[in-house]
Amino acid sequence: MTANGNPPPYPTHPTHAISRRDLLRSGGLLAATMAAGGLLTACSGSTDTAAKTTAKKGGVLRVAATGGSAKDSLDPHNPLTYPDQARVLSLYEPLFFHDAKYRLKPLLAQSIEPSKDGMTWTLRLRDGVEFHNGKTLGADDVIASLRRIMNPKSPAAGATSLAVIDAARLKKLDARTVRITLKHPYALLQDLLAQYSLGIVPADFDITKPVGTGPFAYKSFDPGNQSTFTRFAGYWQRPAYVDQLDIIDFADDTAKVNALLSGQVDALDNLPQSQIKVIEAQGGKVLVSETGAWTPITMRVDTGPFRDARVRQAFRLIVDRPQMVSQVLNGQGRIGNDLYAPFDPAYNDALPQRAQDLAQAKSLLKAAGHDGLTVELATSSGIGSGAVEAAQLFAEQAKGAGVTVKVRTADSSTFYGDQYLSWPFAEDYWFTRNYLPQVNQGSVKAAPYNETHWNDPEFVSLIDQASRQFDAGKRDELLKAAQKIEYESGGYIVWGFKNQVDAYAAGVSGFTPDRNLPLSNYQFRNVSVSG
Repeated sequence: MTANGNPPPYPTHPTHAISRRDLLRSGGLLAATMAAGGLLTACSGSTDTAAKTTAKKGGVLRVAATGGSAKDSLDPHNPLTYPDQARVLSLYEPLFFHDAKYRLKPLLAQSIEPSKDGMTWTLRLRDGVEFHNGKTLGADDVIASLRRIMNPKSPAAGATSLAVIDAARLKKLDARTVRITLKHPYALLQDLLAQYSLGIVPADFDITKPVGTGPFAYKSFDPGNQSTFTRFAGYWQRPAYVDQLDIIDFADDTAKVNALLSGQVDALDNLPQSQIKVIEAQGGKVLVSETGAWTPITMRVDTGPFRDARVRQAFRLIVDRPQMVSQVLNGQGRIGNDLYAPFDPAYNDALPQRAQDLAQAKSLLKAAGHDGLTVELATSSGIGSGAVEAAQLFAEQAKGAGVTVKVRTADSSTFYGDQYLSWPFAEDYWFTRNYLPQVNQGSVKAAPYNETHWNDPEFVSLIDQASRQFDAGKRDELLKAAQKIEYESGGYIVWGFKNQVDAYAAGVSGFTPDRNLPLSNYQFRNVSVSG
């Protein structure tokens, strides 16, 4: 997954600031153990999850977020790394969202309804929602936000998925109502508008003074190090429990876990699965969520040996999926079948489950003229826990098919730098999405994060037909046909879906399992700290 400014750095808070560099230099507490369609209304749009009777108000919540770099951003529409995503979900909110069970619900929207021909949608906003600067959310802000995302001179991460919207014909009907005109009928507009990178900002938004409707307001930002936010008392739902939120970048898992165990942070995302028992033995809490998150191995279909579909098929047969889940995820996950979006009602579970078949892999490689193949696999710890281990294990498995895989481990800033989306053979991470929104992000030529450069004409046609189909049954059949094509000739190896494993200190409460992003979808509003 991916994306993309930089407000001035802030003075370090004398009490709560953390030196990640010191932690990295000192090794730390775990150096030994770390080696290894229709009307949708807002009747149930609340994101409250914490137990209100036990939550303590006040204090500072310090969160260790995996990765980050000097390219960190506060841009609501271009989050790339985990720290970026944590900031975006604290500052801004989209019109719709997926709840903890990945059910679509309204957030800033009150309702949305399509016309009979599916060409126009009428969006009604919630009443009384305020931005951090006191301005009331209105139709002008929605129009300006959508146009900012779709700006042809500087398109944001979600621009491709919103390409169906005719930006020039967005129309304010009244202070809280917007008419959205489409270029062609699209049946799942709400799902598109529910992506976390589509936050609504004021019409006069200034990235150097970021303002949103989220539960926390901007205080300071030091790219690659730390960002600080304060509780927004005027939040339209129940305000956050904590007074302040600190999000700290951690590129190193050892330092991140050490920080939690030594009391320097209160929570961390992406706990290495091998450290679950260590955290629990020392009094910490582990949060496990079954998700649709996946760390694919990506094969660029337009370059080198991966141009040949037989090579791609062979590589999918090299993978020992149960072993990957067992060893890389320590059992915290389930095997995949080279398809994503497992919670989508249209998920094609009728396709045969792939299993390792080294003899067939060798045969395919020989037929393609690539027996004895040597390739480089690019990875990074910044992708998330288990990514480097998955690459190394795949390299071992590949030996059985006569393939030599040289694992190249880059730091996060290099991996997600200028060469990102150009690696011929690499890994990446994606969070839970339904099928159509995910395709719009990564599986068609115009998608912003098409790591595999795949653009099959028949697949594109089926996706286009499905997006226009308002009959759910017919739409599902089209999507299943599209998935079959991607299963057979796409550029992804989806070997499994990982459980999201995070951790927090004993004095912290309010985190609950969630199928979206780490740490309860980074909903820090629901979290309280004691002490």
